[in-house]
Amino acid sequence: MQTKKIVVVGSTNVDMVVKTTHIPVPGETVLGGAFFMNPGGKGANQAVAVARLGGEVTFVSKTGNDIFGKQAAQTFDEEGIQISCLLSDPDHPSGVALITVDEQGENSIVVASGANAHLFPEDLEPALERISASDIILMQLEIPMSTVRFVTRYAASKGIQLILNPAPAQPLDRELLQGVSVITPNKTEAEMLSGIAVHDVESAEKAARKIHEQGVENVVVTLGSLGAVILQAGECLYVPVQKVEAVDTTAAGDVFNGALAVALAEGRDLEAAVRFACLAASISVTRMGAQSSIPYRNELIVSGWTV
Repeated sequence: MQTKKIVVVGSTNVDMVVKTTHIPVPGETVLGGAFFMNPGGKGANQAVAVARLGGEVTFVSKTGNDIFGKQAAQTFDEEGIQISCLLSDPDHPSGVALITVDEQGENSIVVASGANAHLFPEDLEPALERISASDIILMQLEIPMSTVRFVTRYAASKGIQLILNPAPAQPLDRELLQGVSVITPNKTEAEMLSGIAVHDVESAEKAARKIHEQGVENVVVTLGSLGAVILQAGECLYVPVQKVEAVDTTAAGDVFNGALAVALAEGRDLEAAVRFACLAASISVTRMGAQSSIPYRNELIVSGWTV
């Protein structure tokens, strides 16, 4: 099976994680947590997921000219990610995420974007040759919207399939959405894009139809432990996920998106690609951390996925 080229455009952070009994409310201090530090950022997580799951991936991102940025570049290189388009910002620090994880595996995240907020369209000029040679572009919203719009228009002009993970949640206009091949909102993001509260499969289908009406060709609403809803060619399909005991949901959505890109790059249809992505994400939530939780391709094979 021929693997197509994937380009991930997005953020890279250092995740500083505290595991505690519950996520504190405003004004509350919770003692007794365990602390650890991991590489993260939605773009970086997705690029690592693509690499570990067998995809050929180039990562376009910007880090600070600091120890975190240098460590990130080394990590990406060791993962087999093409980093010729990884930029270093001399004026801004690398991005940092502060993450609290409770006993049920749910998380609360605050991000200091740093250099990620300064990845502007003009910075992508050296990367355009590699982007134009790609078959799939995967992008998120932890970089400036001007860059998101630029990449979306560029992908459309070149006929490149674009997967947009609309996270963190924010409003998106019709012009941008019309340039997206596949959009992958979670419940919160789907509600923001559609105006429909998403809490089950039925409401996810309604939200997906509303998002589709705004011009997106294919919609995949991720529902965490419930799986995902696909809207394709006007028809909705529900894809369940295997039940697991969640330890930490950090980066589960990123694993899903990276896996989705890999499966589509291998020529699988959207339903099969979503099933593959659900399996990869279900493995990731059984582990702590962001990139540390991302599975390798052979782990999916052991879990019963036929490659």
